[in-house]
Amino acid sequence: MRFSHIRLENWKNFSRLDAALQRRVFLIGPNASGKSNLLDAFRFLRDVALGGLRRATEDARGGVSTIRCLAARRYSSVLIEVEAAGNGDTWQYRLEFNQDQQRHTVVKSEVVWRNGQMLLQRPDQNDQVDPVRLTQTALEQISANQAFRELADFFKSVSYQHLLPQVVRDPRSFSPLPVTNDPYGRDFLLRLWQTSPRTRDARLRKILGALKVAVPQLTELKAFMDDTGVPHLEGRYQHWRPHDARQNESQFSDGTLRLLGLLWAMFEGSGPLLLEEPEISLHPEIVRRLPTLFEQINRERKDPRQTIISTHSRDLLSDPGIGAEEVLLLEPGPDGTVLRPLEEADLAAFRAGLTAADVLLPKAAPQNIQQMLREFS
Repeated sequence: MRFSHIRLENWKNFSRLDAALQRRVFLIGPNASGKSNLLDAFRFLRDVALGGLRRATEDARGGVSTIRCLAARRYSSVLIEVEAAGNGDTWQYRLEFNQDQQRHTVVKSEVVWRNGQMLLQRPDQNDQVDPVRLTQTALEQISANQAFRELADFFKSVSYQHLLPQVVRDPRSFSPLPVTNDPYGRDFLLRLWQTSPRTRDARLRKILGALKVAVPQLTELKAFMDDTGVPHLEGRYQHWRPHDARQNESQFSDGTLRLLGLLWAMFEGSGPLLLEEPEISLHPEIVRRLPTLFEQINRERKDPRQTIISTHSRDLLSDPGIGAEEVLLLEPGPDGTVLRPLEEADLAAFRAGLTAADVLLPKAAPQNIQQMLREFS
């Protein structure tokens, strides 16, 4: 299953957004245009399905007033509506929420459709009798989501990965307590170690093949557990000495850890994968090939994953396989960020063989960029 459409109202940067989504999506735009906040809309649905509405809004994001777009009118509700398609079904989920006088999050509207048939519409009579029910979504309740649990499980499968090499090397410095499913890598090595040995070793062998291109001296990559119960990665490197040199993750370069983490993320999980600026720390020639690498891994899967990627990288967007329909160009304005539609000239340029880097990335540059230099001249 994958997301095929998203509509937002008063969500962070976006007073309104309506976007069709392909199996691959590349988000581009100036700094602070809302690329991360658009990714966060998908994470929000996952957080609601996993932990509930209040935790997703108040604990994780500071409450409705923090989420609500600055361009929204006072007391406006926040709306997220998505369509998802898969297994022969088309699903729609709509959630509108606000806050009460105690600043607690409350559901204003929750609707679910499957193949055009409405399965749920709230508020309902039970909500009118007991308004406290509106502090929870039906999505998060096992007793209430039976008719659309497949959709709830799909939301739970959304994965956001933004591995930070410093965190992978020394996770305890960032969190002394155990962490699960951390997108920044605090439990990355533990997740890797807990994968079944046969699957883990097969994935590492494939990843090694890609890493050896970036790090030619690397000859072996394996996981192990030390005497204190801490998992590690070990790489063997060819050396002028008779015996190969060995290093663990604490000695891996930032680029090695980033590329390893990106490729592992493509293997791990089944739902939509959200990636933020995967080009960080990587050589431009490697970045140029990331879309193809991701597609090669996806082709090996029985059900290819949807990938939604935010990027500033000309190298990544120079991949000729990226179609015009796969790129969403965000444009900030006084009334919030909008989706800039492609012009006929843009589509003609794609048909002529130009890439997203040639056609669309220049339009994502900040306006009056030369003024930055004049300020210090």
